Amino acid sequence: MSAVAVPGSGGRGRAKAAPALRIGTAGWSIDKRYADGLPASGSNLERYARRLNAVEINSSFRRRHKPSTYERWASSVPEEFRFSVKLPEEITHDRGLVGCDEILKIFAAETAGLGSKLGTWLIQLPPKLAFDAKTFDSFFDLVNGCSDAMVAIEPRNATWFTEEVESRLIERRIARVAADPARVPGSGEPGGWRGLAYFRWHGSPRMYYSDYDRQALFSLGRRLESARLWGAETWCIFDNTAAGAALGNALELS
Repeated sequence: MSAVAVPGSGGRGRAKAAPALRIGTAGWSIDKRYADGLPASGSNLERYARRLNAVEINSSFRRRHKPSTYERWASSVPEEFRFSVKLPEEITHDRGLVGCDEILKIFAAETAGLGSKLGTWLIQLPPKLAFDAKTFDSFFDLVNGCSDAMVAIEPRNATWFTEEVESRLIERRIARVAADPARVPGSGEPGGWRGLAYFRWHGSPRMYYSDYDRQALFSLGRRLESARLWGAETWCIFDNTAAGAALGNALELS
């Protein structure tokens, strides 16, 4: 897909004046069907990072990584490469964003090992978690004090898709993820802060498995360029990894 170079808006943390288009996958596994499309030498991450410019670390959702591990990953990729890191399940699903001060501080200290290559924190919420203004404010006060990474949130409860929440997201400079498939009305479009547009394509119609065909990728590419025209740093992460389709889709789109 061709890219459109346009001037961007100022932003939170490391958002740049010239908006980037970042395409990658959840994790950096290399399906053998697409191995020939990557350089032959190096670790899987090194090979991946020579073709794609972003990756989403999902393993952080269920287990911690040492700062030295993040440092090693950061040293394996080019300077312009960026990582998105998913917040731990204990914060989002077990505690519902409440009473997680120490856990979040530990996570911030660990992910700081990525240095300038830390792009975003991804906060995926469970479908049962409804919006609560007090919880929202308390949690994001803490987030703002822990890291200057950009933040993308993927709510999956209809109570998050209101004008009130949209205003709060914009005020806090938090982007709302555009997800496919869209399980809640409005969740298929990016929202919140317009300095970041974060698309998570999980596979459709079968989540995590389905491949996206050429027409679907063409349509997605147009949406990504439209987001860049806002001045947004634009991310597209393919999460349809269960049958290995994600890497092929990312390579074709890039």
